[in-house]
Amino acid sequence: MIQSFFDQLETRDPTARERAQMALLPDLIRRAKSEAPGWAVHLANVDPSTVTCRAELARLPLLRKASLKELQARRPPFGGFAIAERTATARIFMSPGPIWEPEGRGEDWWRSARALHAAGFGPSDVVLNTFSYHLTPGGWILDAGLRAIGCAVIPAGPGNTEQQVEAIAHLKPTAYVGVPDFLKILLDKSRETGRAAVSIKKALVSGGALFPALRQDYRQRGIVVMQTYGIADVGVVAYESCALEGLIVDEGVIVEIVRPGTGDPVPDGEVGEVVVTSFNRDYPMIRLATGDLSAVLPGASGCGRTNMRIKGWLGRADQTTKVKGTFVHPEQIAEVAKRHRGLGRLRLVVGRNGEIDTMTLRAEADQPEAGLVERIVDTLGDITRLRADVQLVAPGSLPNDGKVIADERGYG
Repeated sequence: MIQSFFDQLETRDPTARERAQMALLPDLIRRAKSEAPGWAVHLANVDPSTVTCRAELARLPLLRKASLKELQARRPPFGGFAIAERTATARIFMSPGPIWEPEGRGEDWWRSARALHAAGFGPSDVVLNTFSYHLTPGGWILDAGLRAIGCAVIPAGPGNTEQQVEAIAHLKPTAYVGVPDFLKILLDKSRETGRAAVSIKKALVSGGALFPALRQDYRQRGIVVMQTYGIADVGVVAYESCALEGLIVDEGVIVEIVRPGTGDPVPDGEVGEVVVTSFNRDYPMIRLATGDLSAVLPGASGCGRTNMRIKGWLGRADQTTKVKGTFVHPEQIAEVAKRHRGLGRLRLVVGRNGEIDTMTLRAEADQPEAGLVERIVDTLGDITRLRADVQLVAPGSLPNDGKVIADERGYG
């Protein structure tokens, strides 16, 4: 693939980039404190003029994504972290938690165009966007970037496999965006119905791990698949290029990798928690601790982009786990126990069946009554919006190690 660059920012001298981004920090912090009451409280003891390097940035307190739910409940709708909440907001989204996120006005507000360009998307593409457009921001994040670079967008959303197969057969999209697994489901269903989806030649995926075997399967079908990593509070954080050498940090953010449970940066190469600072003037994020794990890769990408690279998503710093693009939280498993009295320890085991994520809830139960498995299956589906198997096990058979969710997928 011949790789062009989105703009000259991508190939800046790393020292010049660092100098430019650090120069922006004092004004970012000053504006956040003066115009967003949540930031005024959170950064009350911070003098913006002193934050002009990474060492000083690392002294600032973390804002944990996991705490946003409580902060937003105290000060609706966004915890006081958005600037000009009402006048600058174009859309409002709800992510699991619930956590509420604003979208401001302006083209490509989430900065996804750069990642799409690096994945080879352009004005000649018709793109099947299978991220959700309903309440959550995923569909809109990619939609904005696709339209900014001139693509035609099919706003498909997730699910509705039969309808999507019809749309693929008729509209012949050249590209796909969505979670990694769903593309395989669509391709297999198209093949089963005698309408092989041969028009799709490229894809940009997110919302879950792209396992090597799945990428190879797509490659054998003639589809080049790349990844992007983003979060609803920030937009795109990092993206893959044709070099396939880790994910390149986006030009609109600063990424730190810190020791989980602290705000202390770890040495390059060591796995730690991803912390993001974004320069969004409507919804700034300053040291947002995402809960995701990654590590810094040394050197620059072979594609010519010079920004920091990270290994990509390596799991969660807490027990929260992403399954089929949806976060599953330990407290959701605790809710199952509340609704079914008499259960002992519970453990949700996340695995893979071929190229599809699976969930199995193992629950200790003494003398379970008839139909209990089916009722737990229904409860877990109501809470997580995902299908899972349920296995009842003898009391005392699950480890007493505090683990509620066990992710047994391999991320090699």
